[in-house]
This record gives sequence, C-alpha cells and structure tokens, in this order.
Amino acid sequence: MALKATIFKASLQVADMDRHHYQDYNLTIARHPSENDERMMMRVLSFALNAGDDLQFTKGLSTDDEPDLWEKDLTGAVNLWIEVGLPDERRIRKACNQSRQVIIYAYGDRAAPIWREQNDPTFKRFSNLKVNFVSGDQLSSLAEHTERTMSLQSTIQDGHILVSSDSGSTDIELQHWV
Repeated sequence: MALKATIFKASLQVADMDRHHYQDYNLTIARHPSENDERMMMRVLSFALNAGDDLQFTKGLSTDDEPDLWEKDLTGAVNLWIEVGLPDERRIRKACNQSRQVIIYAYGDRAAPIWREQNDPTFKRFSNLKVNFVSGDQLSSLAEHTERTMSLQSTIQDGHILVSSDSGSTDIELQHWV
C-alpha cells in the first residue's frame, strides 16, 4: 500500500516591497511521503518570493513532468517554472525550453556547491534561468515554523526575507548564484 501525502494548510501574508505586491493567500500544501519539513517550507518560501494570482503548487515530487510551482497564462503556456532542490542538467534544460522564466531555489550546504560547479556550463547557456541558494541554517530555522495549520507572514525587502509565525521569526538572505 502506497503512503499518501500529508496535507498542510497555510495562511500566508505576503508583503513584497521589492515588487510592490501585498496579498494574503490560503495555501493547501501536499507533502509527499519522501519530503521533509525543510523541503516543504522551501516550497512555501518559493511561493512567497514569487506570489501572484496564477502561481500554483503542482504535483511536484510525484511527477517528472512538472516543477514544484508554476505560473501558466490563459493559453496554458508556462510563464514561470520553479524548482526546489538540485535538479539534474536534463531537467534544467527541459524547464528552460518550456518556460519563459525558470527559477531554482537550491539548498544543501554540502551538495549544492558541488552541484553548482557541475552545472555552471548549463547555467550559462540559458538567459531565462535564475539560481538562488538558501543556507542550511536558515532553512532549518524556517522549518521550525512547520505546523499542520500555519499562519505565516513574509516581508521581502532588498533581497531579505523575514518569515514570522507564532513560534518566532526567521531572517533569510538569498544568495544569487546566477
């Protein structure tokens, strides 16, 4: 018998001063059985950083054809493809060829620098690709906000992200690799 996804609910307030985007979102997040709190909260952070009316969580880990999040236009064309983690070169190429913009949110203090070095030639080939990195300490702190029903506030200004909940706050600074 296959394990089922665990459902999380998040009330997310986004105050993105860099993009002048201020909105509240009620998110339903399905956490795959193989996914940990850090990866799931990285998906929530990715949503907050790119929040918009058409941004959606996808089937993610349970399918190879979709990213973790995406934004499609009315014709079904993918405007924004968001990957969380360290995708392989084939997946990066596929994303860049199928979407107007691709953003990868990498994490993993040991593996990510090696992955970056191995994929640097691929990164340079695509003008529609951005790669950001979140350190393990910051991601661990973010994961401490995980609850089955969460109320989160995110404030984004000058590349700094402050995520707050009843359990405290976490300051995150993205490292822009590409």
